[in-house]
Amino acid sequence: MDLDAYVAEHGAEWRRLEQLTGRRRLDAAEVDELVALYQRAATHLSALRSRAPEPALVGRLSHLVLGARARITGRPRASWAAVGRFLVADLPAALYRAWPWWCAVATAFSALTAFLIWFVAGHPDTAAAFIGAEAARQLVDSGFAGYYTEFTAPTFAFHLWTHNAWLAAQCLAAGVLVVPVLWLLWQNALNVGVVGGVMVSYGRADVFFGMITPHGLLELTGIFVAAGVGLRTAWAWIAPPAQLSRGRAVAEAGRSAIVVAAGLVGLFAVSALLEAFVTPAPLPVAVRVAIGAAVWLAFLAYALLLGGRAVRAGRGT
Repeated sequence: MDLDAYVAEHGAEWRRLEQLTGRRRLDAAEVDELVALYQRAATHLSALRSRAPEPALVGRLSHLVLGARARITGRPRASWAAVGRFLVADLPAALYRAWPWWCAVATAFSALTAFLIWFVAGHPDTAAAFIGAEAARQLVDSGFAGYYTEFTAPTFAFHLWTHNAWLAAQCLAAGVLVVPVLWLLWQNALNVGVVGGVMVSYGRADVFFGMITPHGLLELTGIFVAAGVGLRTAWAWIAPPAQLSRGRAVAEAGRSAIVVAAGLVGLFAVSALLEAFVTPAPLPVAVRVAIGAAVWLAFLAYALLLGGRAVRAGRGT
């Protein structure tokens, strides 16, 4: 094939196709012309690839054909309607479908943490074994409360957001393996249980619960959701529904997990703001707890009430 002759023969058609592809508005005749030129250019591209695959020319024509195809079929565009569907239907439906799992995780975690607080508070020597007697006294005197004011609020909020999002991502990604999720939950329960037990044993239960509750309700719920959704994916592999193959069941659970993961980014942003700005705020404890509880209840209503309605409407997987 003589490439120069081929370009000279069809170059005008390609230039015209490029012009039509770049126009914002086309009338009916121009649309017909665009379709015809696109079909011819696709044929030219196929011929070049098979008979004279000159890289620069093939690349240029490929770009032109792809652009024309996108103009004919329409480019997908992000829209506020899609964001709205995600927020009012897809995300709450995914949360609702997994609620037995994350509620079970929340129950087990809370029971284990309560036991650890009770045990450490009743056996002060165990606190010394975990963190050391001097560290325990420092924690009670200034360490626990000082943690929330050590950094500026915006820096602290960003650190919390990224840390919790990473922890949730690990739960979601490793859920199919089960053991990593259980290990992460145990590490967090042990941390909360030992710190809470030390504070209670030194008579500072009011400080512990007064500072951890405003943000902890929402933050821990986010962790429970991530762990529950991850374990739900594992169960889809272990015992898929009768009407689905194992691969199909895991794929559907995985798609739901991706939706939840996107939603948890926002949840942890809110919990980080609560922890950085509300928890250390010079407000009465009752006010700080009320703010945290209100946000937490709003999330539960979003996940369970709005999510239930979305599922009944056929949304989610």
